[in-house]
Amino acid sequence: MKSGIDQGYVKRILHELLEIPSPTGFTDHIVHIVCQELEQLGIPFELTRRGAIRANLKGKKSSSDRAVVSHLDTLGALVKDIKDNGRLALVPVGTWSARFAEGARVTIFTDHQTHRGTILPLKASGHTYNDEIDKQPVSWDNVEVRVDETIHSHRDLIRLGFNIGDFVAVDSQPEFLANGYINARHLDNKAGVAAMLGAARSLVTNKATLPVDCHLLFTISEEVGSGASAVLHGDVAEMLSIDNGTVAPGQNSQEFGVTVAMADSSGPFDYHLTHRLINLCRDNGIAFQRDIFRHYFCDSASAVEAGNDIRSALVCFGVDASHGYERTHMDAVISVARLIDCYVQSDMLFKRDRKALGPVGDFPDQTAESLEDLQTDPVFERMETKPNTEAGQ
Repeated sequence: MKSGIDQGYVKRILHELLEIPSPTGFTDHIVHIVCQELEQLGIPFELTRRGAIRANLKGKKSSSDRAVVSHLDTLGALVKDIKDNGRLALVPVGTWSARFAEGARVTIFTDHQTHRGTILPLKASGHTYNDEIDKQPVSWDNVEVRVDETIHSHRDLIRLGFNIGDFVAVDSQPEFLANGYINARHLDNKAGVAAMLGAARSLVTNKATLPVDCHLLFTISEEVGSGASAVLHGDVAEMLSIDNGTVAPGQNSQEFGVTVAMADSSGPFDYHLTHRLINLCRDNGIAFQRDIFRHYFCDSASAVEAGNDIRSALVCFGVDASHGYERTHMDAVISVARLIDCYVQSDMLFKRDRKALGPVGDFPDQTAESLEDLQTDPVFERMETKPNTEAGQ
């Protein structure tokens, strides 16, 4: 199995993506940038009407095939009101707390130009409001945008072309540290996109032979729930989503290695595909851990809920403070890229999955497979006494 992820390439692409504003609904420019990168890699692609990308890595067989998906869209905001005090009221795009919006530098996209500004709480000055600045509630009704123009009133904002519905993109403020840590907004999911492109570059550079076609999908509306529901076609039998794993108390995700998701808010992921990924990690020396996300909904989940009969799974790079000012480590991003590289070169799970409907044939039995694993895989014995063996701890 040929592989080799170029960490310098992944880092460069991630930094470039983080500098591109792409809140859900305002993703055209980042779509063009990713398309340019695919062209440089020599990977053919096509777009949906709204701009989701479906690229194709050719395999020995064209059907049934598989897909790997990540999303280009990020959190952001829209102008909700043009206020009499010359400030802008907001509503969020995607689900995120106004707590993390306070103090953010932003770009406001009007119909004809852009302006810079800052999201501030309504009571922002301690010299004016004293300890009231610490007592106002955390909510979108209690923040506003201060635009960096000479503006004193509603009329001034209108004169400069501001309108309800203008997009507001939040600066990512990326910082790449020498020890491998990456701090930025919007690592969800631009780190996932960078991992996918890193894997794609490795596959192309090494002229890897794939058993079946693999579609690289880049979606544009995951943060509002529609995800990969529109960019699939009927030949896809297996789909792997790439996204962030939440590092927090009560979660098992880490900022190192790969986090394999067993379930999200939509329910369990496919048993067999998930365990294939776990075994690929073991076989290829990729550190990993498992986790379950109760308040989380990914591209794969939206595809299944849209009626696609596919085996789906989710692997993650661990992120601390997800949907806030996020942090991950380059080790996690590279580990995810390595797993993608290995996965798309592996055989499809089951021959019977080539057709949407068929006889029982080689339909698997989870119970029998679990008993066989317990009898033959020494990793299970180690796990009984060392719960964190999988993550290399």
